[in-house]
Amino acid sequence: MVKSQIKIYNRVEELPESWNALPNNDVFLKTAFLSALEQSSPKNITTHYIGVFKAEELVGIAIVQRVEMYLEDIFRNNNDKYITRKSKQLISKIVRGNTLVVGNIMHTGQHGLYFNTEEISYKEYLNQLSIAIEQIKSNLKQKHDKKVRLIAFKDYFEDDSIHNNQAFFKTQKLYKIQVQPNMVFNIPESWTILEDYTSSFTKKYRDRFKSARKKGKQIIKRELSIEDLTVLQSEIFKLYKEVSDNARVNSFILSENHFKTLKQELKADFKVFGYFIDEELVGFFTLILNNKTLETYFLGYNPEFQYKHQIYLNMLFDMAQFAIENNFKNIVYARTAMEIKSSVGAKPKAMHIYMKHTNFIANSMLKLIVKYLNPVTKWVERHPFK
Repeated sequence: MVKSQIKIYNRVEELPESWNALPNNDVFLKTAFLSALEQSSPKNITTHYIGVFKAEELVGIAIVQRVEMYLEDIFRNNNDKYITRKSKQLISKIVRGNTLVVGNIMHTGQHGLYFNTEEISYKEYLNQLSIAIEQIKSNLKQKHDKKVRLIAFKDYFEDDSIHNNQAFFKTQKLYKIQVQPNMVFNIPESWTILEDYTSSFTKKYRDRFKSARKKGKQIIKRELSIEDLTVLQSEIFKLYKEVSDNARVNSFILSENHFKTLKQELKADFKVFGYFIDEELVGFFTLILNNKTLETYFLGYNPEFQYKHQIYLNMLFDMAQFAIENNFKNIVYARTAMEIKSSVGAKPKAMHIYMKHTNFIANSMLKLIVKYLNPVTKWVERHPFK
């Protein structure tokens, strides 16, 4: 029996030609996306690429990101009361420093693992990943005198077969932790135009759609070209920061050239739509075309225009319209603003991560810390369809 082995790559240009040849359909694991990420990565994220080989044949791949987390990046909202501020400082002492994430911390979902099940078992594949993680930890200590504080395997749906490997996670002392659900909209095959979608609404939600469109009538919407992204780069970044800085917890800040670089590398598979009022950019949203799945990516808007023109709700409707008219099977709306996303048709899909702290005492407190950082939000699921 041929034993498997790993190779760790630190640059996309080092990856073997067989990387893209693997029969895996996730655009987030292809070199075009990985190259864009490498060129425009947040300053606190470094990506490592793992190849699992058997007799020189590439049989599995993984993405491992080193994330340097600090208080000013994790908690950016400075308007907290004294007690809240102190509790955040205490938590940041435990979670700050170097984290290794198996997957892509910048996007909701499992976008970090792929292996050929006919060539290697899940057990052997995960064991090789643990060897790679130990090697990355060792290199970090030797070259930079840095210690890894947290290790996480991220974003698995409940039916993901990774959950059948509890013996591995138990041996590695990784907790299974439920996180906020991913909001996913499955589109009926019979829908081909916007009217198929809106006519399926109950009267209440059809009226809501009409009201949002009426309030957004002043908005001029258009897809942005690479030239537009160059000219509007700083404005787009400012709008992204407006939304991002209001999030409860953050682990990175995108670089200003992120969207332009993604467009350069992904070309037609990356879309940016701008919202203009009186020729001023007041909002934008981005989409990644991942085969038959439409992945919503980052967005931003000027809060001064948000309520009056229902910018965010109009964006959600525009994302749905794009997916329907371009024959996508589903839309991944990700894990924020669950209630309003359910009002346009998305359903919550439970997700889990596996996580551990390398300090025994801190590890025993980890579940409580994750609950604080990522609380299970009480929200009312909406049912917009007849």
